[in-house]
Amino acid sequence: MTKDQPYAEIESVKAVSEVYAPLSGEIVEVNTALADGAGTINNDPYGQGWLAKVRMSDPSEADLLLSAEEYQTTIKA
Repeated sequence: MTKDQPYAEIESVKAVSEVYAPLSGEIVEVNTALADGAGTINNDPYGQGWLAKVRMSDPSEADLLLSAEEYQTTIKA
Protein backbone atom coordinates (compact mmCIF):
# COMPACT_ATOMS: atom_id res chain seq x y z
CA MET A 1 0.00 0.00 0.00
CA THR A 2 1.08 3.56 -0.62
CA LYS A 3 0.61 6.48 1.76
CA ASP A 4 -2.47 8.57 0.95
CA GLN A 5 -3.73 6.09 -1.68
CA PRO A 6 -6.84 3.88 -1.33
CA TYR A 7 -6.09 0.33 -0.21
CA ALA A 8 -9.54 -0.98 0.80
CA GLU A 9 -13.25 -0.25 0.68
CA ILE A 10 -15.81 -0.27 3.47
CA GLU A 11 -19.35 -0.99 2.37
CA SER A 12 -22.48 -0.05 4.30
CA VAL A 13 -26.14 -0.23 3.43
CA LYS A 14 -26.04 3.29 1.98
CA ALA A 15 -22.53 3.75 0.60
CA VAL A 16 -19.11 2.41 -0.27
CA SER A 17 -16.14 4.38 1.06
CA GLU A 18 -12.48 4.03 0.20
CA VAL A 19 -9.96 3.59 3.01
CA TYR A 20 -6.78 5.57 2.46
CA ALA A 21 -3.40 4.32 3.64
CA PRO A 22 -1.94 6.36 6.49
CA LEU A 23 1.55 5.11 5.56
CA SER A 24 3.36 3.00 2.97
CA GLY A 25 4.26 -0.65 3.25
CA GLU A 26 3.30 -4.25 2.70
CA ILE A 27 0.07 -5.65 4.13
CA VAL A 28 1.10 -8.75 6.08
CA GLU A 29 -2.24 -9.61 7.71
CA VAL A 30 -5.90 -8.72 7.17
CA ASN A 31 -8.58 -8.84 9.88
CA THR A 32 -10.94 -11.29 8.17
CA ALA A 33 -13.24 -11.29 11.23
CA LEU A 34 -14.58 -7.92 10.06
CA ALA A 35 -16.40 -9.64 7.20
CA ASP A 36 -18.81 -11.04 9.80
CA GLY A 37 -19.13 -7.85 11.86
CA ALA A 38 -17.76 -4.64 10.39
CA GLY A 39 -19.34 -2.70 13.28
CA THR A 40 -16.31 -3.74 15.30
CA ILE A 41 -14.38 -1.02 13.47
CA ASN A 42 -16.54 1.62 15.19
CA ASN A 43 -17.04 -0.21 18.49
CA ASP A 44 -13.45 -1.25 19.17
CA PRO A 45 -11.08 0.58 16.76
CA TYR A 46 -8.06 0.27 19.06
CA GLY A 47 -8.72 -3.40 19.85
CA GLN A 48 -10.48 -5.94 17.63
CA GLY A 49 -11.47 -3.37 14.96
CA TRP A 50 -8.11 -3.21 13.22
CA LEU A 51 -8.15 -3.53 9.41
CA ALA A 52 -4.67 -4.67 8.45
CA LYS A 53 -1.20 -5.16 9.84
CA VAL A 54 1.47 -3.45 7.78
CA ARG A 55 5.22 -3.85 7.48
CA MET A 56 6.18 -0.21 6.96
CA SER A 57 8.52 0.61 4.10
CA ASP A 58 9.29 4.06 5.55
CA PRO A 59 8.93 4.10 9.36
CA SER A 60 9.48 7.87 9.44
CA GLU A 61 5.96 8.29 7.99
CA ALA A 62 4.58 7.20 11.36
CA ASP A 63 5.97 10.40 12.89
CA LEU A 64 3.38 12.35 10.86
CA LEU A 65 0.37 10.46 12.30
CA LEU A 66 -1.82 11.91 15.05
CA SER A 67 -2.02 10.18 18.42
CA ALA A 68 -5.45 8.97 19.51
CA GLU A 69 -5.72 12.00 21.80
CA GLU A 70 -4.76 14.43 19.03
CA TYR A 71 -7.30 12.84 16.71
CA GLN A 72 -10.08 13.12 19.31
CA THR A 73 -9.28 16.81 19.74
CA THR A 74 -9.43 17.32 15.97
CA ILE A 75 -12.85 15.72 15.49
CA LYS A 76 -14.37 17.58 18.43
CA ALA A 77 -13.32 20.98 17.07
